[in-house]
Amino acid sequence: PGAPVPGPGAGAVGLPAEPPRARTPSREAEADFYCVKWITWKGERTPVIMQSENGPCPLLAIMNILFLQWKASGVKLPPQKEVITAEELMAHLGDCILSTQPREPSEGLQLNFQQNINDTMTVLPKLSTGLDVNVRFTGVSDFEYTPECIVFDLLNVPLYHGWLVDPQSPEVVQAVGKLSYNQLVEKIITCKQASDSSLVSEGLVAEQFLESTASQLTYHGLCELTAAVREGELSVFFRNNHFSTMIKHKGHLYLLVTDQGFLQEERVVWESLHNVDGDSCFCDTDFHLSHAPGKEGATAAPPDHRLQQRQVDQDYMIALSLQQQQGQDPSALSDLELARQLQQEEYHHHHHHHHQQQQQQQRQQQQVPAQGRAQPAGRPAGERRQRQKPDLDCTLL
Repeated sequence: PGAPVPGPGAGAVGLPAEPPRARTPSREAEADFYCVKWITWKGERTPVIMQSENGPCPLLAIMNILFLQWKASGVKLPPQKEVITAEELMAHLGDCILSTQPREPSEGLQLNFQQNINDTMTVLPKLSTGLDVNVRFTGVSDFEYTPECIVFDLLNVPLYHGWLVDPQSPEVVQAVGKLSYNQLVEKIITCKQASDSSLVSEGLVAEQFLESTASQLTYHGLCELTAAVREGELSVFFRNNHFSTMIKHKGHLYLLVTDQGFLQEERVVWESLHNVDGDSCFCDTDFHLSHAPGKEGATAAPPDHRLQQRQVDQDYMIALSLQQQQGQDPSALSDLELARQLQQEEYHHHHHHHHQQQQQQQRQQQQVPAQGRAQPAGRPAGERRQRQKPDLDCTLL
């Protein structure tokens, strides 16, 4: 959220408009109110703090984790609460951090804890104005260590990103190395001004990497992310200047929907994170597909819910199984190979299910057919055109 702050010299080399540094502009005091959406989570009525236009997403992402795991964190809100201020959220967060004090600390542990608390209290105000986060392209948990990271450490909240270099691209691996985003920007500027042609070339390769991965999520990153996050783990996911609450459920990744436009949409709680292009499915609190408000088909007769859910799971499994073919681990597939295999799967999937799809349509003569991946020719004119690009697409409504 908020206007991005360009990295050093970003304009000079034509880099992506949103470098991975999140700063939210200072806002008027009256904007520091956030709506509370109450959902049923694991059988309990649970608050989710919704994002206003320029809300402090690091604070909200962390607080929503604490609310979702309130049994462990002890953070709860009064059941009639509909609006909360940034100050109240900060107070809850401060209490939670103080409660992490070691039970029977040695003198050394106590001193260390006190130092951590002092450092954290210095950083806390930044949570509501914007954190400085600087990714490294080598791993999903790799960030340049900044004082801000201590908040995540103390609360034991993992911080992830998915902006990784594909190890199958040795030129890019060589050009990017273990540099952080800021260091890479500086390297590009230096290389482009160098007299050595190999340095100039390396600078161009690095620049091309940043431009071609401006979405700040790569297929390799997504595979690594899916492998690294533990089942049921709540974490913070950083991408494009935004911090989101993330969970892994039955092997798939989901982001908590906190956009204020969904405040009244009880069945929209999670959004799937399963491809790099931004296509996603909205799900309810139990991770079942829900209709996305305002999207085409929302007013149509709902297709068989279990059928939809099978379609989503099937799409995910296609992607995950590709990584394991011939004993390959996720890093063994380059983005291009992954895309090619996905395209083949799409082709076979289409022909294999064509007959079943026709039978299903006959049974649903009076209904708008489900918008699956294997639509036969002659679709109703109003239906969304099936994309040709090979992505891990699930049923969009």
